[in-house]
Amino acid sequence: MTNPINPLRIAVIGGDGTGPEVVAEAVKVLKAVAQLEGIQLELREFDLGGERYLRTGEVLPEDVFQELKTFPAILLGAIGHPQVPPGILERGLLLELRFRFDQYINLRPVKLYPGVETPLAGKGPDDIDFVVVRENTEDLYAGIGGFLKKGTPDEVAIQTAIYTRKGCERCIRWAFEYTRKRNKKKRLTLVAKTNVLTYGHDLWWRTFQEVAREYPDIETDYNHVDACCMWMVKNPEHYDVIVTTNMFGDIITDLAAIIQGGMGVAAGANINPEPGGTSMFEPMGGSAPKYTGKGMINPIAAIAAAGMLLEHTGHERAAERVNKAIQIVTGTKMKSQAAGKMGYTTSQVGDLVVEALHQV
Repeated sequence: MTNPINPLRIAVIGGDGTGPEVVAEAVKVLKAVAQLEGIQLELREFDLGGERYLRTGEVLPEDVFQELKTFPAILLGAIGHPQVPPGILERGLLLELRFRFDQYINLRPVKLYPGVETPLAGKGPDDIDFVVVRENTEDLYAGIGGFLKKGTPDEVAIQTAIYTRKGCERCIRWAFEYTRKRNKKKRLTLVAKTNVLTYGHDLWWRTFQEVAREYPDIETDYNHVDACCMWMVKNPEHYDVIVTTNMFGDIITDLAAIIQGGMGVAAGANINPEPGGTSMFEPMGGSAPKYTGKGMINPIAAIAAAGMLLEHTGHERAAERVNKAIQIVTGTKMKSQAAGKMGYTTSQVGDLVVEALHQV
C-alpha cells in the first residue's frame, strides 16, 4: 500500500464546456468521502482553458505551471473550445502538462459497471474488466517533424515517431508491476505492430521480452494492434492488462470506452510514478459544448477519475468506497449513461453518488 498523502492537495482545472460541471460533481464526491474517511483536503481551482486563452492569449503561463508543480494531483474536467483552433489547447495545455510533468503512464481502466449497456451482445460486467497502460510521452506525440514546400502541389509533411529504450522500459516495467498487484488473471499483453513498424516496435518487443524474465509469475501475450481491436470486441474477457505505445493506446482506449458504455463512464490518469511527481486525472469525454449549462452531461467518468486520484495518492479505502458507490448508482438509479437520458441532472447524479457513499 502506498503511504497516503494527507493533507491531500489537489489542483482543480474545470476547463472548457461541460468540464466545470462534471468536475464540480467529482469535487462534491471527494469532499464527502474525505469527511467519511478522515482525509484532509486542500483544493485550489486554476483558470486554464479556452476562455483564458481567448481573454489573454495565454495557454499555460510559466508561473501557473510552477504553482501546479507543488500539487501531487490535478483533477481536470475537459479541454476544447469551439472558438479556439484545434491543436492550440491540446498541445499547449494537455500535452504540455503530460510532457513537462513527465507523466509517462496513461492508465485507462476498462470496466463495465452494473446497469450500463454495452454494444457487445451477451457480455456483462464479468467479461469487460481490464486495464490499458499506454506510454504517454513518446511516439508521434513527441512532435518531431516538419513541412517542405508547404501549400504547394509538391508539399511534403514528415511526422517522426520517437521511441527510446528508457521510455519503453519504464512503461513496460510499470505495467508488469501493476499486473502483479492487480491480482486477477496476471496476464500482460503487449500490443504493437512488429510486422510493419520494424524499428521502434522491435525495440518495444525486445524490451518487453527482457523485462518479462524478471516476472516469471506474470503470463505474457502479444497482439498486433489490429488483432487487438478484433479480440477486444469478440472476447474482451481475455484481457487483464494491456501495455502499448502512445499512438495505439490513444486509439484502442476509445474503442474500449465504447464497449464499457461510452465516454460518460470512461476515466483515465496521466501518472508520474516517481516520488514527488505530479499526476493528472480526468474523464475521457470531451468538453461537449452543446450541453454546457444544461445539467445534462454525465459526471460518472469525472467521479471515477476522482476515485483513481484517491487510489494513486494512497487512499485505497476511500477509492474503493467511491467505486462501489458509482456501481450502486449505475446499477440501481440511472436509466442511461447518455447525456440527457440519465433520468437525473448532472448535479443529481453527484448527489446520488454521495448518498451511496454512506451505504458502502
